[in-house]
Amino acid sequence: MTENEPATISRTHEFRDPVHAFIHMNSQERAVVDSEAVQRLRYVHQLALTFLVYPGARHTRFEHVLGTMELADRAFATITDPAHTQHLPEGVLPPPSELAWWRQSLRMAALCHDLGHLPFSHAAEKMLLAGGRTHERLTWKQIHSDELTELWRRFDPPLDPDVVGKIALGPQETACAADREVAFTPWERLLSEIIVGDAFGVDRMDYLLRDSHHTGVGNGRFDHYRLIETMRILPAWGSDIAPLALGIVSGGLRSAEALALARYFMYSQVYHHPVRRAYNLHLQEFLREWSGGGEVREETDWLALTDSEVLAAMRSVLRDPSHPAHDSAERILKRKHFRVLYELNLLDDATNPRLIEEVYAMAIARFGRGAVLMDRAAGATRCADFPILSRDGRILQSWEASEVMKTLVPEATFGYVFLAPERLAEGRDWLRGALPRLLAG
Repeated sequence: MTENEPATISRTHEFRDPVHAFIHMNSQERAVVDSEAVQRLRYVHQLALTFLVYPGARHTRFEHVLGTMELADRAFATITDPAHTQHLPEGVLPPPSELAWWRQSLRMAALCHDLGHLPFSHAAEKMLLAGGRTHERLTWKQIHSDELTELWRRFDPPLDPDVVGKIALGPQETACAADREVAFTPWERLLSEIIVGDAFGVDRMDYLLRDSHHTGVGNGRFDHYRLIETMRILPAWGSDIAPLALGIVSGGLRSAEALALARYFMYSQVYHHPVRRAYNLHLQEFLREWSGGGEVREETDWLALTDSEVLAAMRSVLRDPSHPAHDSAERILKRKHFRVLYELNLLDDATNPRLIEEVYAMAIARFGRGAVLMDRAAGATRCADFPILSRDGRILQSWEASEVMKTLVPEATFGYVFLAPERLAEGRDWLRGALPRLLAG
């Protein structure tokens, strides 16, 4: 594939990928890949500033969306294989003559599902968006942009941006993203589940595999080949008249369990790593101060911003001690990030569920608001229930067939109170005396 080769030539193009080996696409798809909206993702890191903790984590949203497209295509091929659909009631699948169009729509939805991400992805979103806007809303708008709408027309037959957007975001996010009511057919719901489903969404599959590869944390790996090969369309609640959902045959259960555990371990080791979370807080503070507390108000503003512009601004601010964002830039670029003063644990949380907030408030009172930060959230790592086709032909729910899914995958909850490193020794001495009193109530 050469840079100046006309996109009108009908042939297959390929990308080498460290996770999936090769990712193939046709010329119309490559034109979408070459669009400004998709190319921008080359400059948005998948894991924000995590490369300051795991040096290899410099991969971007661009290779992630390519990988998501590849896995979505494999899942579609599996669930529509005639050998795997004989149990389905008539009318569940579209006519065979339409399957190629739906497959193309799914591939493009997977490719475009992250178009709305701001610089440094989720870390920046709460600082730069307001009024209920989310990156999903921006994704919907970009899929309907003049640039991509023209490219959708060039497919044969043309693609529908509403269908691409619905599959990319799913019912819940589409309802928030679109400025109008958008109805889903049962088939569109199933296709969106391939990408964003909580149990077997290929978006999650790819980022776990890719983040594991680039961070060097091996616990994010699982047998995705086996898992996708065992995916089926099944009754969601064990009844032929109930809604249909993505499930698996029983031979894929161990792979599904491994996916759930991989998700838990990656949250625990990477996504909730305390230094990574501290850098997120410093980044949010930098963006707030650098932008003057402003937000990305126009839809064109965010498309012009990538990590590159923010990092260049950060280095410039570092050389200007008078700039309001100088301290945050220095914390990040000179690795003077806040350190952990207190880390939530299950015993303390069970004894006093408000303990971390109380430590935070007392630390502010002692060391000053500018020297203390807090970060607490639940990882939402429990996998949604899903149907399993057992060997005897019954439809079981995952909690009925798997002890792992029922009891062994906890929420990856976390909580940290951070303190400026120059006050850390003093802070730890103080906490040793304060903590017993707080636990005693």
